[in-house]
Amino acid sequence: MNKWDQKRRIIRRYDLTAQMYDVRYGEEQEAKYKVAMEGLHVSSSSLILDVGCGTGLFFTFVAEKAKVVVGLDISSKLLVKAKERARNLCNVHLVRGDADHLPFKNHSFTVVSAFTLLQNMPKPLITLKEIKSSAKPNGFVVVTGLKKAFSLNTFAQLIKKAGLSLISVRDDDFLKCYVAFVSLS
Repeated sequence: MNKWDQKRRIIRRYDLTAQMYDVRYGEEQEAKYKVAMEGLHVSSSSLILDVGCGTGLFFTFVAEKAKVVVGLDISSKLLVKAKERARNLCNVHLVRGDADHLPFKNHSFTVVSAFTLLQNMPKPLITLKEIKSSAKPNGFVVVTGLKKAFSLNTFAQLIKKAGLSLISVRDDDFLKCYVAFVSLS
């Protein structure tokens, strides 16, 4: 299957499940966000990009602390749900786009997050390199890797191959993903 066929399949799956996404995955996602917030420094000057933002659950963790939050997703139906969630958050902006071809100027964001994204991508290494290019040189990236899709070693090697430096990784038993804190190297 070529990469666009795989992406179209992912779009269809998330468009079909958008209405029930929060009920189905909300608790699992929030657990990742809480772990991520323990290692993230978000301030009133932070410019945050949430790649694969889904229904915008992460916005509730960062929007009040950050200057600007941009949520990007390839699924239009998930973005409709994210728009509903962000309607009272004046610093949240939504973009429909592909994580492998981010429509932003390089080095624009102080914090870039990618939760529950990499296992859906045809070439996760390309995705991580694109995420890296969107972060400022002194920026910070938090990314997750689904344990069913990646061993911890494979996930760590992927991060390294993308030119990112692994600061730490959380592998808590209650998480279905590894939560990695990385910096640009």
